[in-house]
Amino acid sequence: MPIKKPNFITLALVLLFFTNILHAATIPLLYRPLPALTAKQLAVIVNDADPLSIRITNYYQDKRQIPPENIIHVRFDASSDALSKKEFAVLKHQVDKQTPNQVQAFVLTWLKPFRVDCMSITTAFAAGFDQAFCAKVCEESRKSPYFSSDSQKPFTDYRWRPTMTLAGRSFEDVKRLIDRGVASDFTRPQGSAYLLKTDDQARNTRAVFFPEVAKVFAGQWPVNYLEQNSLKNKTDVMFYFTGLMQVPDIEKNTYLPGAIADHLTSKGGMLTGSDQMNILDWITAGATGSYGAVIEPCNYPVKFSHPGVLLYYYLRGNSLIEAYWKSVSEPGQGIFVGEPLARPFASPPTKQVH
Repeated sequence: MPIKKPNFITLALVLLFFTNILHAATIPLLYRPLPALTAKQLAVIVNDADPLSIRITNYYQDKRQIPPENIIHVRFDASSDALSKKEFAVLKHQVDKQTPNQVQAFVLTWLKPFRVDCMSITTAFAAGFDQAFCAKVCEESRKSPYFSSDSQKPFTDYRWRPTMTLAGRSFEDVKRLIDRGVASDFTRPQGSAYLLKTDDQARNTRAVFFPEVAKVFAGQWPVNYLEQNSLKNKTDVMFYFTGLMQVPDIEKNTYLPGAIADHLTSKGGMLTGSDQMNILDWITAGATGSYGAVIEPCNYPVKFSHPGVLLYYYLRGNSLIEAYWKSVSEPGQGIFVGEPLARPFASPPTKQVH
Protein backbone atom coordinates (compact mmCIF):
# COMPACT_ATOMS: atom_id res chain seq x y z
CA MET A 1 0.00 0.00 0.00
CA PRO A 2 1.52 3.34 -1.02
CA ILE A 3 2.09 5.68 1.90
CA LYS A 4 0.27 8.92 1.24
CA LYS A 5 0.26 11.80 3.66
CA PRO A 6 -3.37 12.03 4.77
CA ASN A 7 -5.45 14.90 3.48
CA PHE A 8 -5.74 16.69 6.79
CA ILE A 9 -8.50 18.98 5.54
CA THR A 10 -10.61 15.92 4.75
CA LEU A 11 -9.68 14.28 8.06
CA ALA A 12 -10.55 17.42 9.99
CA LEU A 13 -13.95 17.70 8.31
CA VAL A 14 -14.81 14.07 9.01
CA LEU A 15 -13.65 14.37 12.61
CA LEU A 16 -15.62 17.60 13.06
CA PHE A 17 -18.75 15.98 11.66
CA PHE A 18 -18.32 12.95 13.88
CA THR A 19 -17.80 15.06 16.97
CA ASN A 20 -20.81 17.24 16.19
CA ILE A 21 -23.26 14.36 15.77
CA LEU A 22 -22.13 12.54 18.88
CA HIS A 23 -20.55 15.00 21.29
CA ALA A 24 -22.06 15.12 24.76
CA ALA A 25 -25.29 13.42 23.74
CA THR A 26 -27.79 14.07 26.49
CA ILE A 27 -30.05 11.24 25.35
CA PRO A 28 -28.44 7.77 25.22
CA LEU A 29 -28.13 6.36 21.73
CA LEU A 30 -30.44 3.45 22.39
CA TYR A 31 -33.25 5.84 23.27
CA ARG A 32 -33.04 7.59 19.90
CA PRO A 33 -33.75 4.55 17.74
CA LEU A 34 -33.78 4.20 13.98
CA PRO A 35 -35.67 1.50 12.07
CA ALA A 36 -33.89 -1.33 10.27
CA LEU A 37 -34.19 -2.31 6.63
CA THR A 38 -36.79 -5.06 6.10
CA ALA A 39 -36.88 -8.16 3.91
CA LYS A 40 -39.46 -6.49 1.68
CA GLN A 41 -36.98 -3.69 0.94
CA LEU A 42 -34.13 -6.05 -0.02
CA ALA A 43 -33.73 -7.74 -3.40
CA VAL A 44 -31.55 -10.82 -3.83
CA ILE A 45 -29.61 -11.11 -7.09
CA VAL A 46 -28.85 -14.70 -8.09
CA ASN A 47 -26.58 -15.94 -10.88
CA ASP A 48 -28.47 -18.83 -12.45
CA ALA A 49 -25.25 -20.08 -14.04
CA ASP A 50 -23.61 -20.53 -10.61
CA PRO A 51 -24.91 -23.52 -8.57
CA LEU A 52 -23.49 -22.07 -5.35
CA SER A 53 -25.27 -18.76 -5.95
CA ILE A 54 -28.56 -20.62 -6.44
CA ARG A 55 -28.05 -22.64 -3.26
CA ILE A 56 -27.19 -19.54 -1.20
CA THR A 57 -30.21 -17.69 -2.58
CA ASN A 58 -32.61 -20.49 -1.72
CA TYR A 59 -31.31 -20.77 1.82
CA TYR A 60 -31.31 -17.02 2.38
CA GLN A 61 -34.79 -16.54 0.97
CA ASP A 62 -36.10 -19.17 3.36
CA LYS A 63 -34.28 -17.84 6.44
CA ARG A 64 -35.18 -14.20 5.83
CA GLN A 65 -38.56 -14.70 4.15
CA ILE A 66 -37.59 -12.66 1.10
CA PRO A 67 -40.67 -12.13 -1.12
CA PRO A 68 -40.53 -14.16 -4.37
CA GLU A 69 -40.80 -10.98 -6.46
CA ASN A 70 -37.59 -9.74 -4.81
CA ILE A 71 -35.50 -12.58 -6.25
CA ILE A 72 -33.76 -11.21 -9.34
CA HIS A 73 -32.35 -13.67 -11.85
CA VAL A 74 -29.32 -13.06 -14.08
CA ARG A 75 -26.94 -15.41 -15.86
CA PHE A 76 -23.23 -14.87 -16.51
CA ASP A 77 -19.85 -16.57 -16.40
CA ALA A 78 -18.62 -16.56 -12.79
CA SER A 79 -15.10 -17.80 -13.47
CA SER A 80 -13.34 -14.43 -13.51
CA ASP A 81 -12.60 -11.95 -10.74
CA ALA A 82 -13.87 -8.95 -12.71
CA LEU A 83 -16.57 -7.99 -15.18
CA SER A 84 -15.92 -5.54 -17.96
CA LYS A 85 -17.93 -2.32 -18.11
CA LYS A 86 -19.82 -3.70 -21.10
CA GLU A 87 -20.67 -7.00 -19.40
CA PHE A 88 -21.84 -5.19 -16.30
CA ALA A 89 -24.03 -2.76 -18.25
CA VAL A 90 -26.00 -5.73 -19.64
CA LEU A 91 -26.48 -7.22 -16.17
CA LYS A 92 -27.42 -3.92 -14.58
CA HIS A 93 -30.07 -3.33 -17.24
CA GLN A 94 -31.54 -6.77 -16.56
CA VAL A 95 -31.53 -6.16 -12.80
CA ASP A 96 -33.14 -2.73 -13.05
CA LYS A 97 -35.98 -4.12 -15.17
CA GLN A 98 -36.76 -6.78 -12.55
CA THR A 99 -36.41 -4.68 -9.40
CA PRO A 100 -39.67 -3.86 -7.58
CA ASN A 101 -40.22 -0.23 -6.65
CA GLN A 102 -40.11 -0.88 -2.89
CA VAL A 103 -36.56 -2.27 -3.01
CA GLN A 104 -34.01 -0.01 -1.32
CA ALA A 105 -30.96 -2.34 -1.27
CA PHE A 106 -29.42 -5.37 -2.99
CA VAL A 107 -27.63 -8.48 -1.83
CA LEU A 108 -25.51 -10.56 -4.20
CA THR A 109 -25.06 -14.30 -3.68
CA TRP A 110 -21.65 -15.08 -5.19
CA LEU A 111 -17.93 -14.99 -4.54
CA LYS A 112 -16.85 -13.98 -8.05
CA PRO A 113 -16.76 -11.57 -9.75
CA PHE A 114 -16.01 -9.08 -6.98
CA ARG A 115 -14.99 -6.21 -9.24
CA VAL A 116 -16.31 -4.30 -12.27
CA ASP A 117 -13.34 -2.93 -14.19
CA CYS A 118 -11.75 -0.55 -11.66
CA MET A 119 -14.45 -0.48 -8.96
CA SER A 120 -16.08 -2.89 -6.55
CA ILE A 121 -19.10 -4.87 -7.66
CA THR A 122 -21.13 -3.81 -4.62
CA THR A 123 -20.74 -0.11 -5.41
CA ALA A 124 -21.34 -0.78 -9.10
CA PHE A 125 -24.71 -2.34 -8.31
CA ALA A 126 -25.46 0.33 -5.72
CA ALA A 127 -24.86 3.38 -7.90
CA GLY A 128 -24.06 2.15 -11.39
CA PHE A 129 -20.66 2.08 -13.03
CA ASP A 130 -18.93 5.46 -12.94
CA GLN A 131 -15.28 6.16 -13.73
CA ALA A 132 -15.37 8.78 -10.96
CA PHE A 133 -15.33 5.91 -8.45
CA CYS A 134 -12.05 4.69 -9.97
CA ALA A 135 -9.44 7.00 -8.55
CA LYS A 136 -5.88 6.80 -9.68
CA VAL A 137 -3.56 5.65 -6.90
CA CYS A 138 -3.49 8.18 -4.08
CA GLU A 139 -6.36 10.30 -5.30
CA GLU A 140 -9.77 10.62 -3.74
CA SER A 141 -12.83 9.36 -5.60
CA ARG A 142 -16.56 10.04 -5.91
CA LYS A 143 -18.29 10.41 -2.56
CA SER A 144 -21.40 8.65 -1.34
CA PRO A 145 -24.46 10.83 -0.60
CA TYR A 146 -25.53 8.12 1.87
CA PHE A 147 -22.47 8.63 4.12
CA SER A 148 -23.52 9.59 7.67
CA SER A 149 -27.12 9.99 6.57
CA ASP A 150 -30.25 9.39 8.63
CA SER A 151 -32.01 8.34 5.43
CA GLN A 152 -34.11 5.19 5.75
CA LYS A 153 -34.75 4.92 2.01
CA PRO A 154 -31.49 5.43 0.11
CA PHE A 155 -32.93 4.65 -3.30
CA THR A 156 -35.90 6.94 -2.80
CA ASP A 157 -33.67 9.72 -1.45
CA TYR A 158 -30.46 9.32 -3.48
CA ARG A 159 -31.15 6.78 -6.26
CA TRP A 160 -28.55 4.51 -4.63
CA ARG A 161 -29.29 0.94 -3.53
CA PRO A 162 -26.59 -0.09 -1.01
CA THR A 163 -25.31 -3.53 -1.94
CA MET A 164 -23.60 -6.32 0.00
CA THR A 165 -22.52 -9.79 -1.03
CA LEU A 166 -23.20 -13.04 0.80
CA ALA A 167 -19.81 -14.56 0.04
CA GLY A 168 -17.74 -17.35 1.51
CA ARG A 169 -15.32 -20.07 0.51
CA SER A 170 -18.05 -22.71 0.71
CA PHE A 171 -21.78 -23.03 1.14
CA GLU A 172 -21.24 -24.01 4.77
CA ASP A 173 -19.32 -20.77 5.39
CA VAL A 174 -22.15 -18.69 3.93
CA LYS A 175 -24.80 -20.75 5.76
CA ARG A 176 -23.06 -20.02 9.08
CA LEU A 177 -22.82 -16.34 8.13
CA ILE A 178 -26.55 -16.16 7.39
CA ASP A 179 -27.40 -18.02 10.60
CA ARG A 180 -25.31 -15.57 12.65
CA GLY A 181 -27.12 -12.65 11.10
CA VAL A 182 -30.54 -14.10 11.83
CA ALA A 183 -29.49 -15.06 15.37
CA SER A 184 -28.39 -11.49 16.07
CA ASP A 185 -31.79 -9.89 15.55
CA PHE A 186 -33.08 -7.82 18.49
CA THR A 187 -30.58 -9.37 20.93
CA ARG A 188 -28.93 -6.11 22.12
CA PRO A 189 -25.67 -7.98 22.80
CA GLN A 190 -23.39 -6.95 25.64
CA GLY A 191 -20.19 -6.74 23.64
CA SER A 192 -17.25 -4.43 23.11
CA ALA A 193 -15.52 -2.50 20.34
CA TYR A 194 -11.77 -2.82 19.80
CA LEU A 195 -9.92 -0.13 17.85
CA LEU A 196 -6.28 -1.04 17.32
CA LYS A 197 -3.54 1.40 16.42
CA THR A 198 -0.83 -0.82 14.98
CA ASP A 199 2.82 -0.15 14.16
CA ASP A 200 2.08 -0.36 10.41
CA GLN A 201 2.48 3.25 9.27
CA ALA A 202 0.96 2.73 5.84
CA ARG A 203 -2.21 1.03 7.11
CA ASN A 204 -2.76 2.97 10.30
CA THR A 205 -4.16 6.25 8.96
CA ARG A 206 -7.71 5.98 10.30
CA ALA A 207 -6.37 5.45 13.83
CA VAL A 208 -6.40 9.25 14.03
CA PHE A 209 -10.15 8.89 14.72
CA PHE A 210 -9.92 6.16 17.36
CA PRO A 211 -9.26 8.16 20.57
CA GLU A 212 -12.19 10.47 19.85
CA VAL A 213 -14.48 7.52 19.15
CA ALA A 214 -13.56 5.98 22.51
CA LYS A 215 -14.10 9.32 24.26
CA VAL A 216 -17.49 10.03 22.71
CA PHE A 217 -18.90 6.56 23.39
CA ALA A 218 -17.68 6.44 27.00
CA GLY A 219 -20.62 5.48 29.19
CA GLN A 220 -22.73 4.39 26.22
CA TRP A 221 -20.80 1.48 24.74
CA PRO A 222 -17.47 -0.15 25.70
CA VAL A 223 -14.90 1.09 23.17
CA ASN A 224 -11.32 -0.03 23.74
CA TYR A 225 -8.59 2.03 22.07
CA LEU A 226 -5.45 -0.10 22.06
CA GLU A 227 -1.95 0.49 20.71
CA GLN A 228 -1.01 -3.05 19.71
CA ASN A 229 -0.90 -5.27 16.64
CA SER A 230 -3.34 -8.00 17.59
CA LEU A 231 -6.18 -9.04 19.81
CA LYS A 232 -6.78 -12.52 21.16
CA ASN A 233 -8.75 -14.46 23.76
CA LYS A 234 -11.55 -11.91 23.83
CA THR A 235 -15.03 -13.36 24.21
CA ASP A 236 -17.10 -10.22 23.60
CA VAL A 237 -16.02 -8.90 20.19
CA MET A 238 -18.79 -6.90 18.54
CA PHE A 239 -16.56 -4.49 16.59
CA TYR A 240 -12.89 -4.89 15.61
CA PHE A 241 -11.09 -2.34 13.43
CA THR A 242 -7.38 -2.34 12.69
CA GLY A 243 -4.79 -1.72 10.00
CA LEU A 244 -2.37 -4.46 8.93
CA MET A 245 -1.51 -6.53 5.87
CA GLN A 246 -2.06 -9.70 7.89
CA VAL A 247 -3.97 -9.63 11.20
CA PRO A 248 -2.82 -12.39 13.57
CA ASP A 249 -4.91 -14.34 16.06
CA ILE A 250 -8.35 -13.37 14.76
CA GLU A 251 -9.54 -16.97 15.13
CA LYS A 252 -8.65 -16.84 18.85
CA ASN A 253 -11.50 -14.45 19.64
CA THR A 254 -15.25 -14.98 20.00
CA TYR A 255 -17.36 -12.77 17.74
CA LEU A 256 -20.92 -12.13 18.86
CA PRO A 257 -23.72 -12.61 16.30
CA GLY A 258 -23.90 -9.45 14.21
CA ALA A 259 -20.24 -8.54 14.79
CA ILE A 260 -18.38 -6.34 12.28
CA ALA A 261 -14.62 -6.45 11.68
CA ASP A 262 -12.25 -5.12 9.04
CA HIS A 263 -8.63 -4.14 8.41
CA LEU A 264 -7.31 -1.26 6.33
CA THR A 265 -5.04 -2.66 3.63
CA SER A 266 -4.74 -2.55 -0.17
CA LYS A 267 -6.18 -5.91 -1.19
CA GLY A 268 -8.44 -7.15 1.60
CA GLY A 269 -11.45 -7.16 -0.70
CA MET A 270 -9.78 -9.24 -3.40
CA LEU A 271 -11.79 -12.31 -2.48
CA THR A 272 -9.54 -14.72 -4.37
CA GLY A 273 -5.83 -14.76 -5.14
CA SER A 274 -4.55 -11.99 -2.85
CA ASP A 275 -1.17 -12.05 -1.12
CA GLN A 276 -2.71 -10.03 1.75
CA MET A 277 -5.25 -11.11 4.33
CA ASN A 278 -8.67 -11.58 2.75
CA ILE A 279 -11.76 -10.14 4.46
CA LEU A 280 -13.32 -13.59 4.14
CA ASP A 281 -10.94 -14.58 6.95
CA TRP A 282 -13.02 -12.35 9.24
CA ILE A 283 -16.17 -14.13 8.08
CA THR A 284 -14.60 -17.54 8.68
CA ALA A 285 -13.50 -16.42 12.16
CA GLY A 286 -17.08 -15.49 13.04
CA ALA A 287 -17.77 -11.91 11.96
CA THR A 288 -21.12 -11.14 10.34
CA GLY A 289 -19.83 -8.28 8.18
CA SER A 290 -16.55 -6.99 6.72
CA TYR A 291 -15.23 -4.59 4.10
CA GLY A 292 -12.07 -4.29 2.03
CA ALA A 293 -10.50 -2.84 -1.09
CA VAL A 294 -10.76 -4.72 -4.41
CA ILE A 295 -8.10 -2.58 -6.08
CA GLU A 296 -5.32 -0.32 -4.78
CA PRO A 297 -7.04 2.60 -2.98
CA CYS A 298 -4.00 4.18 -1.30
CA ASN A 299 -4.38 4.65 2.45
CA TYR A 300 -7.09 7.29 2.53
CA PRO A 301 -9.24 6.76 5.65
CA VAL A 302 -12.32 8.03 3.78
CA LYS A 303 -12.14 4.97 1.53
CA PHE A 304 -12.64 2.70 4.54
CA SER A 305 -15.20 2.49 7.33
CA HIS A 306 -15.27 5.14 10.04
CA PRO A 307 -15.85 3.10 13.22
CA GLY A 308 -17.55 5.95 15.06
CA VAL A 309 -20.11 6.56 12.35
CA LEU A 310 -20.73 2.82 12.02
CA LEU A 311 -21.32 2.39 15.77
CA TYR A 312 -23.56 5.45 15.80
CA TYR A 313 -26.01 3.98 13.29
CA TYR A 314 -25.73 0.30 14.22
CA LEU A 315 -26.33 0.91 17.93
CA ARG A 316 -29.37 3.03 17.10
CA GLY A 317 -31.00 0.10 15.29
CA ASN A 318 -30.05 0.27 11.62
CA SER A 319 -29.35 -3.04 9.89
CA LEU A 320 -25.79 -4.10 9.12
CA ILE A 321 -25.95 -3.03 5.48
CA GLU A 322 -27.27 0.41 6.40
CA ALA A 323 -24.78 1.14 9.17
CA TYR A 324 -21.79 -0.16 7.21
CA TRP A 325 -22.63 1.79 4.07
CA LYS A 326 -23.23 4.96 6.06
CA SER A 327 -19.71 4.66 7.52
CA VAL A 328 -17.77 4.81 4.22
CA SER A 329 -17.45 8.19 2.51
CA GLU A 330 -15.82 6.94 -0.72
CA PRO A 331 -16.92 3.31 -1.29
CA GLY A 332 -16.06 2.96 -4.98
CA GLN A 333 -13.03 0.73 -4.50
CA GLY A 334 -14.31 -1.36 -1.58
CA ILE A 335 -16.60 -4.37 -1.31
CA PHE A 336 -19.09 -5.05 1.48
CA VAL A 337 -19.44 -8.69 2.57
CA GLY A 338 -21.91 -9.93 5.15
CA GLU A 339 -25.52 -10.66 6.11
CA PRO A 340 -27.26 -7.39 5.29
CA LEU A 341 -30.38 -7.72 7.44
CA ALA A 342 -28.55 -8.45 10.72
CA ARG A 343 -30.07 -6.04 13.24
CA PRO A 344 -28.87 -6.79 16.77
CA PHE A 345 -29.77 -3.36 18.14
CA ALA A 346 -33.13 -2.90 16.44
CA SER A 347 -36.41 -3.05 18.31
CA PRO A 348 -38.61 -6.03 17.49
CA PRO A 349 -41.74 -5.24 15.49
CA THR A 350 -44.80 -4.58 17.58
CA LYS A 351 -47.63 -7.05 17.33
CA GLN A 352 -50.86 -5.71 15.91
CA VAL A 353 -53.83 -6.05 18.25
CA HIS A 354 -57.09 -6.80 16.43
